[in-house]
Amino acid sequence: MKLEHIQIETNNILKITAFYQDVLELSIIEKDENSVSIQAGNSVLKFVENSSFKSIYHFAFNIPENKLDEAIKWCKNKVDFILIEDQNVITNFENWSAQAVYFYDTNGNLLEFIARHDLNNSQTEAFNSKSILNISEIGIVNENPLELGNQLIAKHGLNFFSKNTNSEAFAAIGDDEGLLIMVKPNRNWYPTQTPSEKNKTEVRLENNGIKIDLYF
Repeated sequence: MKLEHIQIETNNILKITAFYQDVLELSIIEKDENSVSIQAGNSVLKFVENSSFKSIYHFAFNIPENKLDEAIKWCKNKVDFILIEDQNVITNFENWSAQAVYFYDTNGNLLEFIARHDLNNSQTEAFNSKSILNISEIGIVNENPLELGNQLIAKHGLNFFSKNTNSEAFAAIGDDEGLLIMVKPNRNWYPTQTPSEKNKTEVRLENNGIKIDLYF
């Protein structure tokens, strides 16, 4: 499953544009006074300005499975990684065969670089912004993640993520390429103490050659 286009909100389009363009060095493909579209590998991340927006989102980017250490070095003077424990910034997701690091953008959104070792996407080139492969995950907040997951499966032919233990509090739809991470409201976004909130989110995904538009 591929997350082709994600649309979310920001309360400051200028600051958010500067972060993705100047800090993460991603290309701006479309911009006006109320929105900006950013190319992130094979995905597009679009922000729409809403001056009253006061919440945050969580999303992740897939990077080459062998480049996490290089990504950390590349980001050293760009962002502050969130410490997990004992001054370590890397989380090991053994069940998912993945490792990840977390940081914030200027809107307070929780971002993640994740290296998924079951994907055949290793690279030999030095890590840079072009090494960001795609949007890997988008967090969706819903009162009943398991019920929402079953609805998406029934309506669109999607699947629960086989590596995840899905529950009424946390469920994932998709695969290593792209995931909808569905959580209950007020569940803290790992690895922070920031509770999840339901925010307007639009997702265009591709699954087995079929394009699907979802509105949350």
